[in-house]
Amino acid sequence: MATQPVAGVAVWAHTGRGPHLSADQRATVLAEWRSALPGKIIVAGANSVDMARAAKRGGADALLAFPRADDPVAYHAALARELPVIAFHLYDAAGGVAYDDPTLHAILALEGVVGIKVATLDSVMTFQRIAAVMRAHPDKVLITGEDRFLGYSISMGARAALIGMGAALTDLQAMLLSTFHDGDNGSFLRLSTLLDAFAQTTFVVPMEGYIRRMLWALAADGVIPDDACDDPWGPALHAAERDVVRRAVRDARAPRD
Repeated sequence: MATQPVAGVAVWAHTGRGPHLSADQRATVLAEWRSALPGKIIVAGANSVDMARAAKRGGADALLAFPRADDPVAYHAALARELPVIAFHLYDAAGGVAYDDPTLHAILALEGVVGIKVATLDSVMTFQRIAAVMRAHPDKVLITGEDRFLGYSISMGARAALIGMGAALTDLQAMLLSTFHDGDNGSFLRLSTLLDAFAQTTFVVPMEGYIRRMLWALAADGVIPDDACDDPWGPALHAAERDVVRRAVRDARAPRD
């Protein structure tokens, strides 16, 4: 990942099963990534002030605040006293909280909140609503977490991407952002179509299986060994799904004009 054209990485987040890890395991994960990516941004998932402080001690640059329904404004303010905070609007099935517009405005008005990651999975309308809210906060960054409509979310105003899908085929996704920034509409559309097809094989029901599927994709792309694809917290998946993921990676890497 250190060789990829990325601004940084996220650790302790959903894709990395952060909430399932022990404090010692999280410390080891953060230390390994901090050592390997000295010049990159590291965002650490946090669901408490204790996690935020541990992230700060380990050299993280920012926090991704796991959603909380109980007094979310005070919760974000407490985290922001430790490190800059990225708020997180996550779909309900993954433990998310449907923050309403007044709550979003209050969170985004906090000085230590630098932006929001939006991961609705399948609600274009919700993404559009939050993108409209963000217009009242031009100094904050709208970050897409929308693996299933990545290209569209960028065209709707996302200025960065923090996505589980980015664990594999990272270069293609970075290229998608670059082509949009450069106004290369033809390449942007081609990459958007290609990555939508990849997401349609990796982000499917059961959705919690996406983490194992992303490991399969990494193995298919030659990044990790074939036997390094276990996800002890995820659902069992049929072996045939792995063949589908392999084909998706092969199709994504196929030479094109």
